[in-house]
Amino acid sequence: MAVDLKNNKGLWSVRESLDELEHLANTAGAKVIGQIHQRLANRSRSYVGTGKIVELLDFCEKNHCDTIIFDDELTPTQQRNLEKRLEIKVIDRTALILDIFARHAKTKPGQLQVELAQHEYLMPRLAGQWSHLERLGAGIGTRGPGETQIETDRRIIRRKIQKTKKRLEEVRTQRGRQRSRRRDLNIPLVSLVGYTNAGKSTLFNSLTQSDVMTEDKLFSTLDPVTRKAYLNSNQEFLFSDTVGFINKLPTTLVEAFHATLEELVESDLLLHVIDITHKNAAEQAQVVDDTLAHLGLSGKKKLLVLNKMDRLIDLDAPADNNTQTITPQIHGIPISATKQWNLNELIVQIESILSTSKRVINTA
Repeated sequence: MAVDLKNNKGLWSVRESLDELEHLANTAGAKVIGQIHQRLANRSRSYVGTGKIVELLDFCEKNHCDTIIFDDELTPTQQRNLEKRLEIKVIDRTALILDIFARHAKTKPGQLQVELAQHEYLMPRLAGQWSHLERLGAGIGTRGPGETQIETDRRIIRRKIQKTKKRLEEVRTQRGRQRSRRRDLNIPLVSLVGYTNAGKSTLFNSLTQSDVMTEDKLFSTLDPVTRKAYLNSNQEFLFSDTVGFINKLPTTLVEAFHATLEELVESDLLLHVIDITHKNAAEQAQVVDDTLAHLGLSGKKKLLVLNKMDRLIDLDAPADNNTQTITPQIHGIPISATKQWNLNELIVQIESILSTSKRVINTA
């Protein structure tokens, strides 16, 4: 069951946010049987009002729910109070996204970044949720005098966080050396960014003749991939595909994935891929822009790519007629990554922008 009780002051309506939460839940393997929302002026220690808790209890009893997912990040106190009163497993949007990331992280760096985010999320939520954690090196000398179980667990988590951060620093150093070698070779780097499930990986495969996994699921691609491609002038450059963004992306994940997102800092051009068929295309584009701003990348050269045009238009019709169907507040290069439509025009635009970059070699 999915629940949203946020005030509707942003770009997203409650219904739209809940629909996305349901998509996330389905990606994680859950079956959503209902949605409930409530408008609150202030959040209580249980996040919801007493009457809404009674409604939740009645709904869960009648429909045999085993989990309630809240479309916001709950405080540790709110989560404990909700589980105590509802006597059912309660998770929030952050925990759900962390679960999906854990499922999709295939490489060691990706797994380390997810592990760090999970540990930092877990730390303040230990009390009342787990009676113990698996102890590494448990035995004499691992527990202080008079130390409670929760204190021991927190100490274990802190050690794991420190160890994971150290290993991630090694990853960042290694990737820094790789970026340095690329700079020495003077090869420009183009990075794909966009909302999750916008079609970045499909476009990446089309432009680089690669076989990165593509699925109609949120965050189907998590670990960064970089491949060579060529401009029309036969100038080679590098394409990089990174993790997609999403509304209410947990801060812990943004911070944990700095080792991956640093790739964007070195990019000569960001291709912002937009699913132009989505009803919230403009809102999704704004989420990506806000996330890039949070990462200090607002000043990067950027090209908007309007993907999935094959679902909107007749590909046999003149291009001038087709562009009239595009959402008016979004202007970019219309393409179909799946049908490989208009990709040559995209390459021309990339070449034009990169020609002003000091890292593009004059091949004439």
